[in-house]
Amino acid sequence: MKFNHLAASLLLLLSIAAQAQTPAPAIKPAAPAVKMPPQPPDVAAQKFGPDGKVNPGFAAAHERFVKIAQEGKAQLVFLGDSITAGWGKQMEIWDKAFGQYTPANFGIGGDRTQHVLWRITNGELDGIKPRAAVLMIGTNNTSTDTAEGIAKGVTVIVETIRAKQPQAKILLLAVFPRGEKASPNPGRDKLKQVNAIIAKLDDGKNVHFLDIGEKFLQPDGSLTKEIMPDFLHLSAAGYQIWADAISPKLAELMK
Repeated sequence: MKFNHLAASLLLLLSIAAQAQTPAPAIKPAAPAVKMPPQPPDVAAQKFGPDGKVNPGFAAAHERFVKIAQEGKAQLVFLGDSITAGWGKQMEIWDKAFGQYTPANFGIGGDRTQHVLWRITNGELDGIKPRAAVLMIGTNNTSTDTAEGIAKGVTVIVETIRAKQPQAKILLLAVFPRGEKASPNPGRDKLKQVNAIIAKLDDGKNVHFLDIGEKFLQPDGSLTKEIMPDFLHLSAAGYQIWADAISPKLAELMK
């Protein structure tokens, strides 16, 4: 009995020692971010995540918009980024202002000019014959592109809409002001340069440029949280200003 007990104890000690010498499993390091090549603002491109793969939210929204287009019902299309997408949370204002036109909102948060360009060349303008399109894009390009580059991206989008939907009137909006103060505000200054360039796309017939930016501003040029809570995205009050500002022109274009 003593021998069996001694052997069992010895085996237990050997097992503990072996476990102590067994290295812990290595922790698999996180996959490094994939460095993507720069995306020119006037060349169609999908939106990629840090893993180098197409952003799933972007892909899902695009697929949804393509299906809406294929239904062939929309007579008015809004194209843009998160500021446009935000209409989805202001449906009461949206329906009252635009519901009579059978509108479609093709806004995706974080989009830049190259992303909108990719979307409209890959199905979002196929299957429909809208009377008008409202375009406002470019604010997300300010950190990476020059004013001239951003304006070139907007120009190519306008040209693509004209080519794919020649019957549609384009209401090209100046990119909205951003940042609390008027000065110093490099981002807002750059967008003013963009707007000055794209204003020249107005031909009085097919493309109509409209700058409603001042309607969001205080007399000193500042933005308030009541209109833009983060000094970029609109509140309900901000969307009401937007709706009121473009409704007369839209009524004219939708005839």
